[in-house]
Amino acid sequence: MANESALFLSEFLRSPTAVGAIAPSSRRLSSAVAAPIPERGDPVVVELGAGTGPFTAEIQRRLGGRGRHLALEINPRLAGHLQARHPGLEVVVDDAARLPHLLAERGVEAADVIVSGLPWAAFSQERQARLLRAVVDALGPDGAFTTFSYVHARMLGPAVRFRRRLSQAFEEVVPGRTVWGNLPPAFVFHARRARAAAGPATRRLP
Repeated sequence: MANESALFLSEFLRSPTAVGAIAPSSRRLSSAVAAPIPERGDPVVVELGAGTGPFTAEIQRRLGGRGRHLALEINPRLAGHLQARHPGLEVVVDDAARLPHLLAERGVEAADVIVSGLPWAAFSQERQARLLRAVVDALGPDGAFTTFSYVHARMLGPAVRFRRRLSQAFEEVVPGRTVWGNLPPAFVFHARRARAAAGPATRRLP
C-alpha cells in the first residue's frame, strides 16, 4: 500500500490535472462508487481513470468472476501497475473520451455500469463535455453511471459546471452521503436514464 501511494503521489506531481488527487481512494468510497453493479447476471462494467486500482479491487470483488470488466487508464505507469496487480484484468491504455470506439473495437455494444475515477473538476469545459458525451454514448438504455466529487471543490466553477452537465445528461442524478474517511473527503453521484430516446450510438448531450 505504501508503494502504491508513493506511485500515485509521484504521478500526481508529474501531472496533477490528469491524476487529480494526492492519494488513492479509500475502501469506503470505492464501495459507494461500485454499489450499482448488479448482484446477478453478467454485466459489462467499465472503469474510467482506474489509477492504481482502489475501485478496480471493489469491482472485481462484486463481480466475483461474472461479466466483463474493462479498466481504462491513460497513464502508462499507473496502467502497468494495475495490470501487474490484476493479471486477468482487461486494462486499456487510452483516452476515456474514445470510450464508445474502444468498446466497439472489443465487440462490446454497450456498458451496463460505468464507474468513473476521473478528476472532473480539474478538466476544462470542453474536456468535461467530451468525456460525459462518451459516457452517455457508451451506456446501455438501462445503464448506470457513478462518479464522485471532492467536498472541498464542490463550489468551484468546474465542479458546479459538471453537476449541471450531469443533470442535463441524465434524468436521475442522486448524490450519496459524504465519505469523510476519504482523503480528501468525497461524495458519490449515481446517475441513471440518459436523456435520449435513441440507442447509444446516436445519443448526444444538450
